[in-house]
Amino acid sequence: MLTEAQLIYVLIISCEVAFWVVLVLALAARYLRKRKRLSRGLLICLPLIDLLLITFTAIDLRRGTTPTFAHGLAAAYIGFTIAFGPVAVKWADEQFAHRFAAGPKPPPAPSRGWELVLYDINLWVRCIVAAAITVALVEGLVYVVGDNERSQPLLAWHKHAFGAIVVWLILGPIWSLVTAWRRPRADA
Repeated sequence: MLTEAQLIYVLIISCEVAFWVVLVLALAARYLRKRKRLSRGLLICLPLIDLLLITFTAIDLRRGTTPTFAHGLAAAYIGFTIAFGPVAVKWADEQFAHRFAAGPKPPPAPSRGWELVLYDINLWVRCIVAAAITVALVEGLVYVVGDNERSQPLLAWHKHAFGAIVVWLILGPIWSLVTAWRRPRADA
């Protein structure tokens, strides 16, 4: 028998799998079956996966389950899928179009210079958005619990979200700023 925390972890993993399955089905409908309306309908379902996860998490907490790290992770997962979902969908769409519909080869991510720095800054800004969404969702879950003392595992996600921003800044834009000109050119 799964504990409540284990159930939330299973649900998070299931949502990630569902995201990619629905995305592949949407792209297959668009490029292999030429059914654009079906493809759009499936793509609209992607945010519903997140809605189901946060609803289940809130219901679990509302019925008296003690908040755990897993409940906060569900909020973080949703924050990151909202912030990075469009990037993942665009990437998958370009790859699928190229491999199955004779589309152009997707451009590679920048590997040096200011293009790399700007690329990493763009991703870092998405990280900030994801962290803000995470904190907002955590606050909503704390409200559902109704007890700040019991909600400490949720409130710890404020620090985790801020930590993600700092680590991403260091390993993303700052690292690429320091190393972007030391890398050999791919075309040399």
